[in-house]
Amino acid sequence: MSWVAAVARLRAHREPGVLVTVATVRGHAPRRAGAKLVVGRTETWGSIGGGNIEAVAIDRARELNGTADPEPELMEFALNDKVTGPHGVQCCGGAVTVLLEPLPVVQAVAVFGVGHVGLELARILARQNLDLYLIDTRPDMLTDERLDVLADAMARIHVRHAPLLPEEVLAELPAGTHVLIMTHDHAEDAALCDAALRTGGLGSIGLIGSSAKWARFRQRLADEGGHEAAGIDRIKTPIGITGITGKEPATIAVSVAADLLRAFEQDRERDREQDREQGRDQDRGQAAPYVIAGSA
Repeated sequence: MSWVAAVARLRAHREPGVLVTVATVRGHAPRRAGAKLVVGRTETWGSIGGGNIEAVAIDRARELNGTADPEPELMEFALNDKVTGPHGVQCCGGAVTVLLEPLPVVQAVAVFGVGHVGLELARILARQNLDLYLIDTRPDMLTDERLDVLADAMARIHVRHAPLLPEEVLAELPAGTHVLIMTHDHAEDAALCDAALRTGGLGSIGLIGSSAKWARFRQRLADEGGHEAAGIDRIKTPIGITGITGKEPATIAVSVAADLLRAFEQDRERDREQDREQGRDQDRGQAAPYVIAGSA
């Protein structure tokens, strides 16, 4: 499998990975600059030359795969008999610099209802590197002609026509998906709210609408759905940034997208703090820091 296909496979399976590239070579080395290796959780594709270089790079890539918000980094290897690495000696006589580029799992967003606001929101979110799910009960909202404005999207777009029980789509979404409910039918919105609260593993849940609509929904979710107040509070409504009050579809879409991007940042900061806390716990339990020999 080519490295391009391997990266695409990781993206399709929503699995984190690292693209490892031989960035520079001085003197003799197993592979030329540009050689690539893709490292997933349990599999690898390609090669940067085998031996200690590749084994150390894979070890480090696996560590990065377990980090919340990894950054690209360089590793330097001296290939001589004076340097002993964790996986042996490579004495080709040269020196190699390897670039590790994390391939994190991207955020996922599901928009239920691709009407005027939903389409405007999709146009904005399509410019982001994420998985975007567009779900509607109406086939005319999902025609190729109507969605042609998303043709140059950076996002990976999944279109789903769900003529009956669109709430069943919730169970098929990836873990952590942020859900935005903005259909044309208040009964459909209510069913989606109820189902979203019953679906484990979702990210945030947002509902478009007025305070009067939410008051009715909240009462119904409690009385008919049997949801506790704390659970109902997971649903954010109105959605968007407070203070932006325009009702034009594009204005609402900008406000909702900005609020969602802010939520992404908060997710990343929370994950980084968890990593820092885990690192502090590990430091307290170690007598000395671990150093990868033969790399920098």
